[in-house]
Amino acid sequence: MIKSKVDYLRYLAEDLEVSDYKPTIKSRLFNEVWLYQRLLRKQEYYQNCKKGFFALIVKCWLEYRRKKLGNRLGFSIPCNVFGPGLSIAHVGTIVVNSKAKIGANCRIHVCVNIGAAKDEDKAPRIGDNVYIGPGAKIFGNINIGHNVSIGANAVVNKSFPEGDCTLVGIPAKKVL
Repeated sequence: MIKSKVDYLRYLAEDLEVSDYKPTIKSRLFNEVWLYQRLLRKQEYYQNCKKGFFALIVKCWLEYRRKKLGNRLGFSIPCNVFGPGLSIAHVGTIVVNSKAKIGANCRIHVCVNIGAAKDEDKAPRIGDNVYIGPGAKIFGNINIGHNVSIGANAVVNKSFPEGDCTLVGIPAKKVL
């Protein structure tokens, strides 16, 4: 979670480092996925660190811009869910529950859903260095460890806290 301007700048730098973007002025200005990530991080910074009337106005404006762009891109990602090093592969549907917690260096693809199970109030907790393939569904009160790859169209509905593995299938099973 971003707690200071130094954290905000570190999150942005790590997001840029792990992403596929070339650090040119054109890609920073016209790549909508990168713009969405910048708006997400800035909104997190203002939400967690800034107080007062002016900050409230800026927070509302950032939330409006982020949600409008998110609707166009298909993203429904709340603040303070992802750690530093978030990499959104490309435009497409991504839905994340606001109670989910995802660690550093997460690469996420399209058609991913991370949410709570029916009649549950708790969402997944996912560790660092996790790759989430296209179409993966992760839901329920589960814990996924560090260094995990979740294959395309996998349905993860139970915990894999040990990490260092690849999960594939419906329901997901450990392969490596």
